[in-house]
Amino acid sequence: MAALAFALAGCASFNQNPRDPLEPMNREVTKFNEGVDSILLKPAATVYKKAVPAMVRTGVSNFFGNLGDAWSFVNSALQFKFQNAAENFMRLNVNTFFGLGGILDVASEFNIERHREDFGQTLGRWGVPAGPYIVLPLLGPSTLRDTLALPIDRKADPVHQVDPASARNSLYVLHAVDVRSNLLRVGSVIDEAALDKYSFTREAHLQRRRAEIFESKESDGEEPKADGTAATPNAPPPAAPAASQPASAPAR
Repeated sequence: MAALAFALAGCASFNQNPRDPLEPMNREVTKFNEGVDSILLKPAATVYKKAVPAMVRTGVSNFFGNLGDAWSFVNSALQFKFQNAAENFMRLNVNTFFGLGGILDVASEFNIERHREDFGQTLGRWGVPAGPYIVLPLLGPSTLRDTLALPIDRKADPVHQVDPASARNSLYVLHAVDVRSNLLRVGSVIDEAALDKYSFTREAHLQRRRAEIFESKESDGEEPKADGTAATPNAPPPAAPAASQPASAPAR
């Protein structure tokens, strides 16, 4: 996957959008993903949401969220976000020991915040540029940096350690269906509101990733530059001279 991403990134610079030089290919992969979703994942998620009680579905989401807190703790520490790391560590322990293995989200009742972190965010935090936007088969929106980080994220996933493979694959399927069921309403809103669903999804994904990586105000939420150096904060625009504005104009 990483080799394919590098090859495509190097040979597809013909598109006008500098963040999405692979747009023609990405749109085709998006169509493929939407086809798989409409045939398999969305129907399964719809049945799951209708047939499974809300309490059970919440327990499933809590369980997988608790597993994710372990890797989030490691990545928070790697990024020197020590308060986030401490809170993720506390969440993991509280929910594991007092929440029946994470089925109950006891930590949220104690206002212990969850901070989702992955290795792609860690690389971005330390200056690795995002690279081109990529839509991965079945996995959806990503970037070159996040694609290269995926094998490490997968290896660190506690579900990856489950044996036998049949049980592990069943957990992967359950997680995918659970996540998709939580996004049913969001998908309907996007279908109704977006003129170009592909562009809307791309911009939303890139903005969300920037916000996740750069949480401090001084970074202004921007990605590192192409050479890996930190982004320069945007200077506020100069105030317009008072004489140039009509007396009736509202203050800005």
